[in-house]
Amino acid sequence: MKPHRRKKLTIIAFIATGLSVAIGLSLYALSNSIDLFFTPTQVAAGEVMNGQRVRVGGMVKEGSVVRSEESLHVEFVATDYAHDVLIRYDGILPDLFREGQGVVVEGMVANGVFEASRVLAKHDENYMSVEVKAALDASGHSMPVQETEGAGNGS
Repeated sequence: MKPHRRKKLTIIAFIATGLSVAIGLSLYALSNSIDLFFTPTQVAAGEVMNGQRVRVGGMVKEGSVVRSEESLHVEFVATDYAHDVLIRYDGILPDLFREGQGVVVEGMVANGVFEASRVLAKHDENYMSVEVKAALDASGHSMPVQETEGAGNGS
């Protein structure tokens, strides 16, 4: 093989190796930060592996919130009106968190209970997470749109 062809082949091999390493590292970094979204029905069906980091969205079931007297530990049930998932969380809940409202929790399933690391609540009465809305629509329990005071006839 001629020296100039060997030099070109070496450069091409070096560039291909560098690109492969860069792509591999990028995919590894992204795989650690991706949180897949699941509904309570999917969690109840066992589609989530123990220890897998995911997001679960649904409605906070009425009468399900239990707060600890001694700590910030909270347990509540998220539902899509087909299945329920028990959520455990240690921390301060968002101000807009309440029963009957939409919620998205991030964390992982451990021994059949969802251990939340973060709880997100909707920011006003007209907003619902796209994932939660789609899950509720799929289960046939879409939430009615609430009207704000003073809106409507223009008088």
